[in-house]
Amino acid sequence: MLSRLALRTSRTARLSTRSTRAYASEASEYTGGPTFELSEEQVGIRDLARSFTANEIIPVAAEYDRTMKYPWEVIKKAHAEGLLNVHVPEEYGGAGLSVMSSSIVSEELAYGCTGIQTAIEANGLASAPLIVAGSDAQKRSYLGRLTEEPLMCAYGVSEPGAGSDVASIKTKATREGDKFVLNGQKCWITNGGCWYFVLAKTDPTAKPHKALSGFIVDASTPGITVENKLINMGQRCSDTRIINFENVVVGKENLLGREGDGFKIAMGAFDITRPLVASGAVGLAQRALAEAAKYAHDRKTFGVPIIQHQAIGTLLAEMAIGVETARNAVWRAACAKDNNDPRTTYLASVAKAYASRVAVTNADKCVQIHGGAGYNTEYPAEKLFRDSKIFELYEGTTQIQNLIVSRVVANDYA
Repeated sequence: MLSRLALRTSRTARLSTRSTRAYASEASEYTGGPTFELSEEQVGIRDLARSFTANEIIPVAAEYDRTMKYPWEVIKKAHAEGLLNVHVPEEYGGAGLSVMSSSIVSEELAYGCTGIQTAIEANGLASAPLIVAGSDAQKRSYLGRLTEEPLMCAYGVSEPGAGSDVASIKTKATREGDKFVLNGQKCWITNGGCWYFVLAKTDPTAKPHKALSGFIVDASTPGITVENKLINMGQRCSDTRIINFENVVVGKENLLGREGDGFKIAMGAFDITRPLVASGAVGLAQRALAEAAKYAHDRKTFGVPIIQHQAIGTLLAEMAIGVETARNAVWRAACAKDNNDPRTTYLASVAKAYASRVAVTNADKCVQIHGGAGYNTEYPAEKLFRDSKIFELYEGTTQIQNLIVSRVVANDYA
């Protein structure tokens, strides 16, 4: 049975030939290698997400940023359009999109507002471990409820003393018969959630990669307390909080995989989610370019639009080159994951590190092209600047991505 998203995109895909090539190569006659042409279904998905962004995200983005209110109304509309939980397999009620197709959605939503995009797509990170390692019963229970109504889940790994250094996690899960008792604290948790993926230490004596286990924990379980929303520099409508677990009891049926599999599961999930985070960075970089070019056409100095000045043209060219190359890196990583390429982890880190840097530099150049106008809230430039930095921090810092890449390079040329 086709999902709502597939039904809508099958109609949307029947657009003009010209519109189907907006992001794709025009050199369709070339047959000597990849043409980067999107499929008909992917064009429909892109156009649906692009229309949703134009109509439902861009008009309200500045207000959500100002009030820092969680974008529930937008999330509900995204759910109704089939744009929430696009990664969930069809047998569990989702659209079952590939990582490549999901990355197209991420880029389009991020073009409108990365705070709203993160709020909508944080479910992807939280549910990825379940998709990777969950049993059929676990998937039907927890993925199924996400698709039935607009509910959110959260990825509980980071702690006050353990972010990228997952091996330093202090949260413990102590086995008591056929149950586990969780104690600890998770921070920077996006969305709060109706359930959490929680990484906890089950064997303090084991090596770091075997000491951790992953659990699915209902938010209503006694012993869980959620602290006040954290005020962040950017993406301010995306809800991040500290979650406390005090003697939280879960059954063995809430364990993902086997005891000691937690680290492997968490890292495997990143192969899915890092290309999607990188695609969000591309969306922001594309928006920064669009806003900068528009302003450069409108703003005049010395009697001509500033886009005619070579210094501005050079900045815009650098921004465009960054967008194109970052998108290619994202699509390469996404396709690698879809095809079970053994170098997926490496390519996902390449895409995450590079696209994040492009987002930050494009946002910076966008402000620069706006001049003083880019430093106030009259234009989107300052919001793009604030929103961009997080891409170099969450789901593994740029330095962590570089470390992963460097280890592969060292091995390749040993």
